[in-house]
Amino acid sequence: MPPPTLEASPAWPSSPIDTADAANGYRSVKVFEHGSWIRRFLGFMGPGYLVAVGYMDPGNWATDLGGGAAFGYALLWIIMLSNLMAIMLQILAAKLGIVTGMDLAQACRAHYSRRSAFVQWVMCEIAICATDLAEVIGTAIALNLLFNVPLIWGVTLTVFDVLLVLWLQQHGFRYLEATIIGLLLVIFVCIGGNLVLAQPQWAAVAAGFVPSHQTITNPNSLYLAIAIIGATVMPHNLYLHSSTVQTRRYTLSDAGRRNALKWTTLDVVIALLFAFLVNSAILITAAAVFHQNGHSDVAEIQDAYHLLTPLLGTSLASFMFGLALLASGQSSTLTATLAGQIVMEGYLRIRLPAWARRLATRSIAIIPALIATAWFGESGTARLLVFSQVILSMQLPFAVIPLVRFTSDKKLMGEYTNRRWLCCLAWLAAGLIVVLNATMVISLLV
Repeated sequence: MPPPTLEASPAWPSSPIDTADAANGYRSVKVFEHGSWIRRFLGFMGPGYLVAVGYMDPGNWATDLGGGAAFGYALLWIIMLSNLMAIMLQILAAKLGIVTGMDLAQACRAHYSRRSAFVQWVMCEIAICATDLAEVIGTAIALNLLFNVPLIWGVTLTVFDVLLVLWLQQHGFRYLEATIIGLLLVIFVCIGGNLVLAQPQWAAVAAGFVPSHQTITNPNSLYLAIAIIGATVMPHNLYLHSSTVQTRRYTLSDAGRRNALKWTTLDVVIALLFAFLVNSAILITAAAVFHQNGHSDVAEIQDAYHLLTPLLGTSLASFMFGLALLASGQSSTLTATLAGQIVMEGYLRIRLPAWARRLATRSIAIIPALIATAWFGESGTARLLVFSQVILSMQLPFAVIPLVRFTSDKKLMGEYTNRRWLCCLAWLAAGLIVVLNATMVISLLV
C-alpha cells in the first residue's frame, strides 16, 4: 500500500515527476533488487557522492585552512559534529524523496502558503549563488596557481563550465555520477598525499575531536566554526538529494521502498565519511604545516599553496594541493546546476533550459567575484570565500526546519515517520544551527 502523500493546495499543486524529470534522470537508473548485496548496493551508489561534493567544495577549503592555521587542531570536533548532522539530515532528505515521491522544494510548495514558499525559494537561491560563488573563486584560484591564469580571467572562464554540464546531462545520469566520483578520487588522493607529507602529531589530532567550550566563547573561532558548519551542512544538498534518489527504478511498494532506503542510507554514510576524511585532512595539514611553524595567519588558499613547497620540502605538495582544488571546483559546479534546476522547478514550476539556468546562476556568482578580485586582489577572494560559507549557514534553518517537520509528520510519512529519538536529534540539530547563527549575528553587530 503506498504511503500517504501531502495534499497540495490549488495555488501550489505538487508534481513529483516534473522536477525529477527536469533533473534528467527520473527513474532512469536500473537497480537490482535480488542477487549479491554488492550488486544491489552498486545500483543505488551515486546520489550520495553528488551530495558529498558540496561538503568538500572550495568554500570548505577556505574555512578548514583558516581554522587549522589559526587554531591548530581545536576545530576538528566542529567538522565531526557538522558531518554527523549532515549524515542525519541527508538521510532524512533521501527518505522524504523515496517515501513521498516529492523533493524538498515540492513538499515546501505544497505545504506552505504561496508567500512563505516564495520567501523560502528566494533564500535557497541566495544559498545556491553563495555556493556557486565559492566554486567560481576556487576554480579561478586553481587555474591561477597551476597555469598562471590571471584571477580575473579565471573567474571569467568559469562561464564555460556550462558546456561541461550540458554534455554530461545529454549522456545520462550515470555519466554525471561517474564523473563526480572520478573527481572525488583525485581530491582524496591529493589531499591524502599532503597529509602524509605533513606528518601531524596524531595525539594532538585525537584531542582536537574532543569538544571545547573555548571554540564557542572566542568570537574569532566562533566565526570560523559557523563558517565550517555552513560549508559542511549545505542547504541546497537537501533539495538535491531528495530529488536524485528518485533516479533509481526500484519497485514502488513497501518492500521496494524499504530496500531503497537501506541502500541509499549506506550510500550517503560512506560518501559523507569520505567527505569527513577530506575536510579533516585539510584542517590537520594546515595545523601541522602552518600553525606549528608560526604561520597562524594563513587564511588564503594562495598563501597555503606557496608555503607548502618550502615547509614540506617538495614542490609535489603544492601541485597536489592545486590539482585537488581544481577538481573540487569542477565537481561542485556540476551539482550546483542540478540543485538550481530542482529548486526553481520545485518551488515555482518554472522550467528553464539547463544552459539558461546554469548561465543565470553562474553570472550572478561571477559579478561579486570579479568586483572582489579587481578591487581587493587575492585577499578579497579569500574573504569572499569565507563570507559565502557564513551566508550558507544563515540559510540552513530555512531548509532544515521544513525537512525535519515533513519527515516527522505521520500523515505525510505514514509508517516511515521519524522515530521519537530521531525527531529529538533532528530538532536538536536544527536548534543548534539557529542558536549558532544568532550568536554570530549578535557578535558581529556588537
